[in-house]
Amino acid sequence: MLTLDPRAAGPVALVTGAASGIGAAVVGALVREGAAVAAVDIDSDGLAELADRTDGRVVPFTADVADAAAIADVVDRTEHDLGPIGTGVSAAGILRPGRLCETTDADWADTFAVNTTGVFLVLREIARRMVPRGRGSLVTVASNAAGVPRAGMGGYAASKAAAAMLTRCLGLELAPHGIRCNVVSPGSTDTPMQRLLWADEDDRARVIAGTPEQFRVGIPLGRIADPADIADAVLFLASDSARHITMQNLYVDGGATLRA
Repeated sequence: MLTLDPRAAGPVALVTGAASGIGAAVVGALVREGAAVAAVDIDSDGLAELADRTDGRVVPFTADVADAAAIADVVDRTEHDLGPIGTGVSAAGILRPGRLCETTDADWADTFAVNTTGVFLVLREIARRMVPRGRGSLVTVASNAAGVPRAGMGGYAASKAAAAMLTRCLGLELAPHGIRCNVVSPGSTDTPMQRLLWADEDDRARVIAGTPEQFRVGIPLGRIADPADIADAVLFLASDSARHITMQNLYVDGGATLRA
């Protein structure tokens, strides 16, 4: 079994994008490890359902990660009500697919507001509180699209690449304070976001096989990831088992990027 930082009282974790998909899977994994979790999302109904499933170990906070004041308030309330945050996971994200020449200003701005600025705001607020304590782990859920060009996903890929690099830079700055910052980059994962790209279940097979006309390699392991596959990687990086790992980007994509 993996263990979270034993010095953290609780321990306490904060997860964004917690209402569904990868974020919800991360919350579930942390709860099973004994953490009390502040679950953050704009989907209040999804958060309520998540809290009901987790036997009181999850405290829901409805907030927009792109709202600096709201995030500062959530972090303050979490530390006041649950205790010092030992693990922070930024998993909130949106996808507005489309070729770059057809991408609207609004879609571009919204994508970066959530996928990049949201990561910055969340990690900054948590890190400011971790520094005096001299410990903590921060994990950003990015995407394998950040490392390999994707037709029709330029805005998403660029925002995730920025989020990955800011997390690694933060890791360099926080290393002297005993705080680790890492990235998990999923490939195609069976989430509501992934299913937005599918017209029918046949698209699952097409993703696994690859699409040469889009210059997209298939998935060598021959399967779409489950959210739990990503959550396991996040939990590892947050745990004491990864105590000497920081500024790393772990691809969890079944080999789809050939780690290009």
